[in-house]
Amino acid sequence: MRIGILVVTYNAETTLAATLDRIPVDFRSKIDEILMCDDASADQTVDVARRWQAGSDVPTTVVRHLKNLGYGGNQKAGYQLAIANGLDIVVLLHGDGQYAPECLPEIVAPLERGECEAVFGSRMMIPGAARAGGMPLYKYAGNRILTKFENAMLGSSLTEFHSGYRAYNVHTLAELPLQYNTDDFDFDTQIIFQLIDRGKRIVDIPIPTYYGDEICYVNGMKYAGDVARDVVQYRMTKLGFGIHEWVPYQDAYDLKESDQSSHAVLLKMLAAIPPGRILDVGCSGGGLAERARALGHHVTGIDALEIDGVRDRVDEFFQSDLEKGLPPGVGKDFDVVMAADVIEHVASPVKLLAQLRDVLAPHGQLLVSTPNFGHWYPRTRVAVGRFDYDRRGILDNTHLRFFSRRSLLRTVRTAGLEVREMQYTGLPFDALTQDDPPRLGILRRIERSLVRTRPTLFAYQFVLALQRRSGGSLIVGKPRY
Repeated sequence: MRIGILVVTYNAETTLAATLDRIPVDFRSKIDEILMCDDASADQTVDVARRWQAGSDVPTTVVRHLKNLGYGGNQKAGYQLAIANGLDIVVLLHGDGQYAPECLPEIVAPLERGECEAVFGSRMMIPGAARAGGMPLYKYAGNRILTKFENAMLGSSLTEFHSGYRAYNVHTLAELPLQYNTDDFDFDTQIIFQLIDRGKRIVDIPIPTYYGDEICYVNGMKYAGDVARDVVQYRMTKLGFGIHEWVPYQDAYDLKESDQSSHAVLLKMLAAIPPGRILDVGCSGGGLAERARALGHHVTGIDALEIDGVRDRVDEFFQSDLEKGLPPGVGKDFDVVMAADVIEHVASPVKLLAQLRDVLAPHGQLLVSTPNFGHWYPRTRVAVGRFDYDRRGILDNTHLRFFSRRSLLRTVRTAGLEVREMQYTGLPFDALTQDDPPRLGILRRIERSLVRTRPTLFAYQFVLALQRRSGGSLIVGKPRY
């Protein structure tokens, strides 16, 4: 594997050469390239780097940024070089000597063995080592508190989140949206979140702690605040609120596990129907289809993207863009057509619903769920002039159409359908909190009462069972929560 060392420097003229000289001699033959990125230092750091480059037997590239990019920005530039130069592994090494170059063989070894996609040097793995190495008490305490908080929020078990000694699989870095990460010191935190979010394997190894005469440019209080903000942004974005581009997107829409969700209502509807043929449009990863198959149904899935594993969760799969209509060969006379959170994603819901109506068996049902734009949350956003999109939920940034109850019923009728049954769901409290479900009892009871009293304001989603319209007036079944 091609190994590179990314050396980030800023005003490190007194420490850089000595740090590089400490790279183990017997390890240097394994290094394909050293990338030294200087972040517009005001001293002679670049001159030192070039002198070391001239006398080195390791291929070395020296880059001087004319404008200070920040700690995170400097790393972004370095990782882009690593990707462009075809490296397989890149190690982040600080030019101030704070992290021991002697540990380079140990920090790349798990990556060479294919055991992980990232290795972090941890100063906290050996009890007492950090303080013995000179880490100030306030930094030690802050490090431990923040690491514990971050582990709790991410469900991880890293011994330290705040070490700057890291090695990465370069191909993994190329998958991450690093261009959206901060240019500040919490870049290192955001990249951990991205790795964990993508299910990448991280190994931490013990490293020695060293605090010497180097100048620290980190404002501790600001850094702690930035890290806390990152945690909140990550959690809220994953729950669907706000759009923070540094949080990775997922192609698949997950199965909604809560018994209060639209998926739970749809599955209850399916359970009341004898096993038959189902067409699941917008099936995503097939989570809902898999549950329908467990009820005895034969499921044909359609989606614009083929998510890994979807063919194992459906009986048949067609990859097709619903904007272009149903794919040829999908068949007709389905007992149930299911469009779970789909019609809000297409430019013409009426056209799609009419096409789905035409592939129903004579007495078949079309099951539809869609968000309620009349819910108090988007209403409030509009009222205070803060309308914007979210990652998920009612204001999902991939939604093309929004529905109130009135406009939804009008759309259904225009498509030649009528309502057999209409139900409402409340807020997805299970997704909004890490609490155990029993603690949600009071909130759920209040929510149910509000939804029953005024569904147009408090219903989070509409769930409808539709059939072909036989003529005459629109028939709306008794609404049920």
